[in-house]
Amino acid sequence: MKAEDVMSSPVRVVAPEDTAAHARNLMIKHKISRLPVTEGTHLIGIITKKDLAYRLRQTEPVWRRRPIDRIPVSILMTSTPMTIDPETEIRDIAAIMLDRMVNGLPVIHEGELLGIVTKSDLLRSEVAGALGVPVTGLMEEPMTVNRYHSLDHIIDLLSEREEKLIVVNNNGTIAGIITETNLAFFEYVNESGGIPEKDIKMLRKEESGGRKAFRHVTEVSAIAEDFMTNPVVTAPPEATAAKVVQTMIDHHINSVVITRGNEILGIVKRDNILQEVAK
Repeated sequence: MKAEDVMSSPVRVVAPEDTAAHARNLMIKHKISRLPVTEGTHLIGIITKKDLAYRLRQTEPVWRRRPIDRIPVSILMTSTPMTIDPETEIRDIAAIMLDRMVNGLPVIHEGELLGIVTKSDLLRSEVAGALGVPVTGLMEEPMTVNRYHSLDHIIDLLSEREEKLIVVNNNGTIAGIITETNLAFFEYVNESGGIPEKDIKMLRKEESGGRKAFRHVTEVSAIAEDFMTNPVVTAPPEATAAKVVQTMIDHHINSVVITRGNEILGIVKRDNILQEVAK
């Protein structure tokens, strides 16, 4: 299979002078994660949900100066993105995405933008749907955070390791999951156009009885439980990769937590599947 067999076309695009709010709204409306940026018919960049998500940190200057509806796409986009041609093989595309750490590649032929191939497109391919390897051979050890961790802490973890974060309750059970999508599409703007702050109280430690001690935390823009996804889609360790692929497609997600009862065993991400596709 080749790029032309799996690419999404036609492609929704934005102009460099369009606002980040407009790009974000298009992503939400059409359930997409990236938009090519064009001047006329010429591709000059690409803006992704990641570009939006990782700038939500309270100390990020661009958000302090202007609200999202006044920030042009040109400030946030990646210029001169890598492209592929329609004849590029599926396995080569998967290898490029993993090597370059990109989630989508515009398809260009003779200077014309024909479409875009995303990791989700590869996930829906016949190659991924036929993988018979067990998920236990693909899953990774999950990274967990407490439901009271701050937005800034979550952003730091995601940007450093590009992981999915499983949100756990104090007893270790699953409360939710956080991905880049949760950050990028989180309704964070307050009435003044900036990032809201809130006061929270959280348990200092677990106690079986008696009075519970709280510590007061101020000026937290949001905490994990505010923007996590719940319930979390899970699969048993006996599942095959093909079964997990179908689960991802059915639920429009890119990771599945592997559990046995209430025990978290691991997580299988879309990249784990693409590593098999690239072989």
